[in-house]
Amino acid sequence: APIPEPLRILFFVLNVLGVSVTAFLLLQYFVLQREAELGRSESLLLNILPRPIAERLKRDGRVVAQAHPDVTVLFADVVDFTPFAERTPPERVVGILDEIFSEFDRLADRHGIEKIKTIGDAYMAVAGLPTARPDHAAAAADLALEMQAALERLSRDLAVELHLRIGMASGPVIAGVIGRRKFIYDLWGDTVNTASRMESAGVAGRVQVTQATRDRLAAEFELESRGRIAVKGKGELEAFLLVGRRATGGAARSVHSGA
Repeated sequence: APIPEPLRILFFVLNVLGVSVTAFLLLQYFVLQREAELGRSESLLLNILPRPIAERLKRDGRVVAQAHPDVTVLFADVVDFTPFAERTPPERVVGILDEIFSEFDRLADRHGIEKIKTIGDAYMAVAGLPTARPDHAAAAADLALEMQAALERLSRDLAVELHLRIGMASGPVIAGVIGRRKFIYDLWGDTVNTASRMESAGVAGRVQVTQATRDRLAAEFELESRGRIAVKGKGELEAFLLVGRRATGGAARSVHSGA
């Protein structure tokens, strides 16, 4: 018997709707997949660059360079890590560094400080860019003291004996993105070089700063003078060791390990 006309129309409509629904669902799937891929790409980019720099690079598609008149640069180095690595299995070496630097990343994020890079067992960060802030030296000092305390705690937890040497300097820098493949956001200028020298000429378990940084910290922090010390490539410079934040009544609250 022939199929009644109303029933044929219903089958036709259902068939068309089925194709449409399938096409709609496939389209939605591809849209969601694309959005997920863009989200992953955005997340990876923000792991490499500060958000304002990433947005500018995406918008302009060219080299980003900015002068920052007043920031504080921090260099931290795990003392004698190379001989430790030579006598330690590779997996443990990498695992320990990952534990340490992941904790430093967390602390830097909490203080609103920009991590620049790690170089072997050294860690570089800067306070006061890409967005300027008047308390950049104090923020870097707080971070440095907490990094020292964190390494002490991690050394106990990981059953190793490691110490951190930190140097800081304040002043102008140039910041920018260089390269096209594996590009990096980096800093240049005398302030960067001086911060690095403060670290290399510093004391294990302590935070050493320049006169310029000391001047920015004196109202809130206690510091010890080291006098003039020989600094490679710069002659003799006044250097100071950071003790801690001044507590109520003028005493310093210290979190550094012993020298």
